[in-house]
Amino acid sequence: MTQAYTLLSIHTKPSVGAFVLMGSHRVLLVKSESGAFHELATILGFLNHDVRVLNPMSFLNESQADFLCVFFVVDGQHESILGWLKTDFPQLPVIAILDKSASRPVVPNIEAGRVARLLHWPTNLPLFKADLDHIITLRTGTTGARPPLLRSLTGSSAAIQRTRQLIQRVADSDTTVLILGESGTGKEVIARNLHQYSQRRARAFVPVNCGAIPGELLESELFGHEKGAFTGALSARQGRFEMAEGGSLFLDEIGDMPLAMQVKLLRVLQERTFERVGSNKTLFCNLRIIAATHRNLEEQIARDRFREDLYYRLNVFPIEVPALRHRVEDIPLLVDDLLSRHKAENRGDITLSPRAMEALQQHHWPGNVRELANLMERMVILYPGQTVDIKDLPEKFHRYAEPDEPGINALQDDDKLILSIMNEPPPFVSSPIRLPEEGLDLRKHINQVESELIRQALEESNGVVARAATRLRLRRTTLIEKLRKYGLRDDD
Repeated sequence: MTQAYTLLSIHTKPSVGAFVLMGSHRVLLVKSESGAFHELATILGFLNHDVRVLNPMSFLNESQADFLCVFFVVDGQHESILGWLKTDFPQLPVIAILDKSASRPVVPNIEAGRVARLLHWPTNLPLFKADLDHIITLRTGTTGARPPLLRSLTGSSAAIQRTRQLIQRVADSDTTVLILGESGTGKEVIARNLHQYSQRRARAFVPVNCGAIPGELLESELFGHEKGAFTGALSARQGRFEMAEGGSLFLDEIGDMPLAMQVKLLRVLQERTFERVGSNKTLFCNLRIIAATHRNLEEQIARDRFREDLYYRLNVFPIEVPALRHRVEDIPLLVDDLLSRHKAENRGDITLSPRAMEALQQHHWPGNVRELANLMERMVILYPGQTVDIKDLPEKFHRYAEPDEPGINALQDDDKLILSIMNEPPPFVSSPIRLPEEGLDLRKHINQVESELIRQALEESNGVVARAATRLRLRRTTLIEKLRKYGLRDDD
């Protein structure tokens, strides 16, 4: 006898942020008394899916092509449910939900039923969404091609193009990648590109900053813990390794990880197994490791602050992210990209004058792209809808202005030397300066001349900085900055 089926539709507003799915779909949900059933229905509605709930063994008189997949919660009827799904819905992917209250022996039977996914409940939302995205891809073919590199990897310089090439070469493999670069260069952007361009992109990308978590808590953060494992452990908790299962784990600032933790991480990388804190049960992990650091790990090894064996385990495929000062030709593109995002988010819009853009390209950018992004945000707040000139930029950019440019304070002492070099022949050059036919890099040439004059002044002053500064007509603090800039002084 054919049973009537219960229909339940859950309609919610489209979700936003990280949990937006590739469109809205109808899904089937088999009725169950488990608490996981009600939670699952609520979450599917939150993710903007139209949920159709059916009593077990019922018949649905609708086209299967209209549905994305079918869910059912494992219980005592799972064998009959699987048989019914196989008979009435042979084309729909089946996702089995293993509730925490279900008995463990049912798992082999479920897997033998060739379900598309076996999910353990409760789960975390990013992993759940990743599984749905994967099913959507298989059913609709909407993402069969590789996604383009993230738009935040902006630039056309040779350095950034080489970085893109390295990402494309290594993304498809499970090779461990070590990303090297100064703070603010966008190491996490590189890591996310590696994940998005890989076959693991349907699963989770889990970042963890090893330098921001106290050493005594890092093990629990990475590997999880059991209830009562330590004071305050009121319940069991998954670690980042479990959260990233099937996806990518990004270990940022790996150079700041304590030595004791480095030993444990090395074992996990070698054996692909780990234990939660307070447990002796071995868990296996299937994920890709991406690490990053702004430190020179070889120097850290020499100082006994980083394990050499871990370094070689991580440094399988290094990617060096160029500093912004080494790709200044990308600054206009980066500025356009940053400003377009502010405009798209209705946070304001500005235009930079040619002189302001030139000043940005002459700046040293110790904070790299992060510093540039912060500056653009500040300018948008201060001058919405206006054209920003060099005089509107922070004072440290005024040194790049022309001497007679209106609205700018007089040049600082450290620029007077550069002007004197440009306007007068250096004292150690007997013949007039001539521009080579092939041209030259003026900024590099000026830096070389300036460095040589500073070196000579130090030699003639027997290394006394104050005397050298007097000879060069500079403030002592300005000369110290230049000594650091040109590497003529080792101390800080």
